[in-house]
Amino acid sequence: MELRLEKIDKCYGKNQALSEFNATLTEGVYGLLGPNGAGKTTLISILIGIMDATKGTIMLDGTDIRQMGTKYLERIGYLPQYPLFYKNFRCDEFLSYMCVLKGIPKKEAKARIQEVLELVNLTDASRKKVGALSGGMRQRLGIAQAILNRPNILVLDEPTAGLDPGERIRFRNIISRLAKDKLVLLATHIVSDVESIAKEILILKQGRLIMQGSPEALEARVEGKVWNVLVGEEEVEQWIDTYQVRNVKRQDNGFLLRVVSAERPQGNAEPASASLEDVFLSIFQQESQE
Repeated sequence: MELRLEKIDKCYGKNQALSEFNATLTEGVYGLLGPNGAGKTTLISILIGIMDATKGTIMLDGTDIRQMGTKYLERIGYLPQYPLFYKNFRCDEFLSYMCVLKGIPKKEAKARIQEVLELVNLTDASRKKVGALSGGMRQRLGIAQAILNRPNILVLDEPTAGLDPGERIRFRNIISRLAKDKLVLLATHIVSDVESIAKEILILKQGRLIMQGSPEALEARVEGKVWNVLVGEEEVEQWIDTYQVRNVKRQDNGFLLRVVSAERPQGNAEPASASLEDVFLSIFQQESQE
């Protein structure tokens, strides 16, 4: 399977939300990474067919998705950033309702519901009211409805917002299992959501795709530019004003700063291994400070 996006533009009046977006995606997990307002949700809206691009083409296995019509939509599963549920429905009732909306034959619905509940580890909660579920369980129910139609392409918009660390890990593990034979696009501004599970990261900045590659390839771009520096309390603010400081950690003998800098900073700076968060910082911190 190949999903190819060619020169995708989206304008809202004079505002250019997306500009010349090009990417070719296959099976596996892709992280669409960028701060709020970078264009992630706009791109997703175009990809799942609820918004038209101003310019550009999306091809699935060589066919323009506009020519495919509903046959393309049948191959999509989608979890929005803020999914809405009927809180008085039981989980199995909600999924039965979604089967009807997705056109899944009644004779197949029961088996399909059991299948997705097991995949997202909600079998024991199938008769619970949706309103009684935790935030993490509701997100897993959101994945369950997204995969009811056995989609080839699964699109997730900020899926871990508000989840505790344990649920975030559980969520990532589910996504990794689902990606065996699917193309999964996970849009987020949280680096840790995609750092360990994505085969490629696409970084959006102000509507432009500015970087794409495996986490390891992107980390290599800042290798040798990440430093640990121990400073006194009175020096912390000066360092933050002068350098890109990713983290400040109090220690018994001062504050340990993690700094991204092309040149070795002054003082007792020691080299540190690069991470995807360092890449993200190097791209966006200066912009946020301005």
